[in-house]
Amino acid sequence: MSNAVETKANKNSQSPEQQSGLFNRFLATVEFLGNMLPHPITLFAMLCVAIVVFSGIADWMGLSAIDPRPEGAKGRDADGVIEVVSLMSAEGLQKIMTGLVTNFTGFAPLGTVLVALLGVSVAEHSGMLSAAMRGMVMGASKRLVTFMVVFAAILSNTASELGYVVLIPLAAMIFHSLGRHPLAGLAAAFAGVSGGYSANLLLGTIDPLLAGITTPAAQMIDPTYHVGPEANWYFMMISVFLIAIVGTLVTEKIVEPRLGKYNPDDASVDLSENNIEHLTDKEKSGLKWAGVSLLIVCSILALTIVPEDGILRHPETGAVAGSPFLKGIVVLIFVTFAIPGFVYGRVVGTMKTDRDVIDAMSKSMSSMGMYIVLVFFAAQFVAFFKWTNLGTILAINGAALLQALNLTGPEVFILFIMMCAMVNLCLGSSSAQWAVTAPIFVPMLMLVGYAPETIQAAYRIGDSVTNLITPMMSYFGLILAVATKYKKDMGIGTLVATMLPYSMFFFVGWVALFYIWVFVFGLPVGPNSPIYYTP
Repeated sequence: MSNAVETKANKNSQSPEQQSGLFNRFLATVEFLGNMLPHPITLFAMLCVAIVVFSGIADWMGLSAIDPRPEGAKGRDADGVIEVVSLMSAEGLQKIMTGLVTNFTGFAPLGTVLVALLGVSVAEHSGMLSAAMRGMVMGASKRLVTFMVVFAAILSNTASELGYVVLIPLAAMIFHSLGRHPLAGLAAAFAGVSGGYSANLLLGTIDPLLAGITTPAAQMIDPTYHVGPEANWYFMMISVFLIAIVGTLVTEKIVEPRLGKYNPDDASVDLSENNIEHLTDKEKSGLKWAGVSLLIVCSILALTIVPEDGILRHPETGAVAGSPFLKGIVVLIFVTFAIPGFVYGRVVGTMKTDRDVIDAMSKSMSSMGMYIVLVFFAAQFVAFFKWTNLGTILAINGAALLQALNLTGPEVFILFIMMCAMVNLCLGSSSAQWAVTAPIFVPMLMLVGYAPETIQAAYRIGDSVTNLITPMMSYFGLILAVATKYKKDMGIGTLVATMLPYSMFFFVGWVALFYIWVFVFGLPVGPNSPIYYTP
């Protein structure tokens, strides 16, 4: 009997890594495969070369497809045949040489993301966003603290790394101060920031980024099609509450009980210095006046769109659909962050002159060097794919395969989301992943009857739910470093095993919400966003 008890005790005392050898081998395989992949920039450069070479081979083989669009449709050849255009020719080389710069400068995500980021940078560097996150979490009651941590973490995505750098360490500190396990707080915040990456109540920099990639992919089938940054707004707003609720339940019912009671001896630092900075009176005043300025800005904007003769309504139809208001949504993001951010900065003293605003914008732009280089090569890849007609031919043949397999119903999105989630394990960059997959899957799913806005919303689910469990995620190392403060022997396997329940429940819950929202209730995923597309 004593031996049996001893054996059980030894098993329970083993680390999660020891208890889950198969799972750790899976994680090691993911990490190995991810490390084998080149840098996303190098990957796009290699893909560009591959497209040039393959276009020459496909042209020589006579690869083609029958254009499914009706006669007379814009972009359709008279004979109704789509043929591969070779870039391995004199004409192809000329096209590459003359289009290299305009491919880059005309790539929609570049300008839209940078303009939106200029406004967000003012709110971030003034301290307004950090103060708002701290006030939201630290002002919550003990019963609601988990929900507010996840909720605030989701909203922090508006300002790129704010959630990772500020909120995740803060959540661990708050849980520790309440006598709860600090890693449970870290996990809850990590789940909201990373697992709920695409969800938000407001439009952020990710919205114009993805829309700018979806638009040229959709134009392979319909040259006039345009996807706006607001395309998924409705679905992403309701998703905030789903992720916040599911994240809260997983934390309190699964993760925290599994972690057990925290032992301070596990810490690698002196936790007595783990102080939480509460909002000062000046910060509270700054937030109040920033809120007033935001209300004024929103009231002015309402005057341009709510009245039937509003100056930002469509000049011909008078409708909101296709209006300058929606087409200029990136400018509105800029304004609604920059003005309250500056007001907050003036009140608290972090921004006194125009030079402080300029410095804030400059700092954000200086951090975008890697993104700009990535965009250069991604823009060439997207352009080459479109020029050669390879994307369109693959989409037509892929759609025919789906129809032959009778996979044209809503169930096709489950497979699509699963595919995106798996790719995300090894290619963590949202823009890089979508730039590769959109030119194939957007036209393919359009041809079986689904609108690009719906396809993009489905992609965002797959792109988010596995962020939590991939070591390839750019901030994974930072999260691990914060975790080791509270558990000195914390390893990659332990962190991923802690986050896996979130990933699983987010996937199930989010896919269910998508199906119910789109296919049961027939609700659009965003303003004027159709669910279906008629080729």
